[in-house]
Amino acid sequence: MSKKLFITGTGTDIGKTYVTGLILKKLRECGKNAAYYKAAMSGNGRGTDGSLIPGDALHVKTVSGISQPLEEMCPYVYEAAFSPHLAARLEGRPLEMDTVLRAFDAVCSKYDFITAEGSGGILCPLRFDSQRIGLEDFVRARSLSSLLIADAGLGTINSVVLTVEYMNARRLPLKGIIFNHFEPGNILHEDNLIMCEALTGLKVLACVKAGDTDLELSAEQLEALYRTEDENDLVSI
Repeated sequence: MSKKLFITGTGTDIGKTYVTGLILKKLRECGKNAAYYKAAMSGNGRGTDGSLIPGDALHVKTVSGISQPLEEMCPYVYEAAFSPHLAARLEGRPLEMDTVLRAFDAVCSKYDFITAEGSGGILCPLRFDSQRIGLEDFVRARSLSSLLIADAGLGTINSVVLTVEYMNARRLPLKGIIFNHFEPGNILHEDNLIMCEALTGLKVLACVKAGDTDLELSAEQLEALYRTEDENDLVSI
């Protein structure tokens, strides 16, 4: 059975894709049969043949070195650099949950470790017309646990705590937090780490610095993030 983890963030442009690339790289280096998935990807450019290139997926594939084909990674690729629900409306290709789940299940049938990345934060809408579909609907449909990526800088206490409180209230399990753009010795960044742990009860599992090419988590620590609660209970026994 495949092991799965959802990557969410406190907002857009905080480095989810960058950190996800490092996660997949570590899994591959540990010999894991790893794959990437994203339900909807907007703000993409076109290749010389005019086809849309899923930029986030390409970045993860390039950084991690996984062999998974790009066409498996994202069923909905949009050009407009807006939230997926708006990009889909403008481009006339609304997201269908059945398509998202079928594509995800197909990836799960071929790979052992699947890392699914969200678009923006957990509240990002994927569709908002006659149907209302959000990221949490996808997370809930496949009973995924999440890892929260946050910027280490000013304002992160508020955004981290609000995200964690929302996910706790919605019973969306969180495994922990990873800080991006972390500067060792920066008193603000180091205090933010302490405060986020104290106010959420979650651990900051790793701190990623600008330009990092490796994730400071052991293979055992990383693999544990993909376990279900039942599996963790068995390991502790």
